[in-house]
Amino acid sequence: SIVIPPPVKNKFLETPLRTATPTQPYFLAVGRMVPYKRFDLLIEAANELKLPLKIVGKGQDEKRLKKIAGPTVEFLGFVSDDELQSLYANAEALLFPQYEDAGIVQLEAQASGTPVIAYDAGGAKTLTKEGVTSILFPEQTKESLVRALEQFKAKTWDRDAIRAFAKGFSQDVFRSKIQATVESAYDDFKNGKRDRFFS
Repeated sequence: SIVIPPPVKNKFLETPLRTATPTQPYFLAVGRMVPYKRFDLLIEAANELKLPLKIVGKGQDEKRLKKIAGPTVEFLGFVSDDELQSLYANAEALLFPQYEDAGIVQLEAQASGTPVIAYDAGGAKTLTKEGVTSILFPEQTKESLVRALEQFKAKTWDRDAIRAFAKGFSQDVFRSKIQATVESAYDDFKNGKRDRFFS
């Protein structure tokens, strides 16, 4: 199989990069509030570390998550595209505790120059670059996430380098990879190299 990762919208690559730490720094989570997203881990870690956490999204798990959230956790619900771009660009990091085959929000954050702290599985392995754009934690536990947050704070992040990595997943790159793959397959088919298609 040939796997071509999904693209990040160009608008995130055009968001002005953060040049200074906001007066009220925060971490960010974005997505539907459903159990497999494991936002409960983020809230538990935020409660323990008194970490400012903003959560964008709605979903069936919202009521339960609000019950366990401490005073440093803020639920923003749905936001406009412009507000989301600003939230990404000004966050300390995107927190991504779930297993996803891809996980577009990781690319949106990196395209905005923002590093990712993610569970070391699925799309996080290919859509981030550990040590440059991300820190990956090995277990879906509060303890593992807390350790990753401590590692994050000890590191300096280059937001230009993070965006440069994300440019490899732009819409233009995606189109060119799709086109090249289809043209290569068609050339092989025309030239009788049909074992590629029939077994």
